[in-house]
Amino acid sequence: MDTVHTTATLLPDPAELRAHLRALAVLDQAICRDPRFSRYSFSTTWGPGTEAALMDNGSGDDFSVLFTPAGVLVRGFDHESEMSPYGTDDEQVWPGVIDEVPATLRPLLDDPAFVDEGLGAPRVTVCLWWETGGSAWRTGSGIAFPSGSPDPDGSGHLFRLLTDRSPEAVHAHFEEDYGRPVPLDTVRYVLAGHPLTPEAAHGLNPAALSD
Repeated sequence: MDTVHTTATLLPDPAELRAHLRALAVLDQAICRDPRFSRYSFSTTWGPGTEAALMDNGSGDDFSVLFTPAGVLVRGFDHESEMSPYGTDDEQVWPGVIDEVPATLRPLLDDPAFVDEGLGAPRVTVCLWWETGGSAWRTGSGIAFPSGSPDPDGSGHLFRLLTDRSPEAVHAHFEEDYGRPVPLDTVRYVLAGHPLTPEAAHGLNPAALSD
């Protein structure tokens, strides 16, 4: 069973995670024929002192990784999960998922971008955090996951490019997602932190304008 506890052991430290998420956003927006419809994005101006890496697959699943002076908060939402607030009797977050989030990071979950007005609760099925000065990812410790699902909170598929950060995994994802060849060497180049050159951008999306 894949759960948030598995994800916590596979995520890198915040600095490496930030660099990887920025690279995913660069790759996705270069490969996508219309950047408005890319899945991954990265905002350096999300809020005062806050950066946000976002993923939205367009089918109801999304995640956010918020980098703040107080630490990093990872929030994910799987719309088919039994742990979705939409599926609980009281329409609240599944017990234990966010109960232990530190007070310094808890307000991030109440951002209007992550709360549906009709629900009145954060849109979340999985949550992790790393406080500044900490040494590991933390999660809710007493979550009773529903049985019968290999991925009850959605963490397995939501964060698969964060837990397997290999160029091969990223390359396979984008080729499958966009249904066309993507040069593996360019994926390696961007994931290594190199800037996207016009030549590399053209290789990722031959239809893109030269400028």
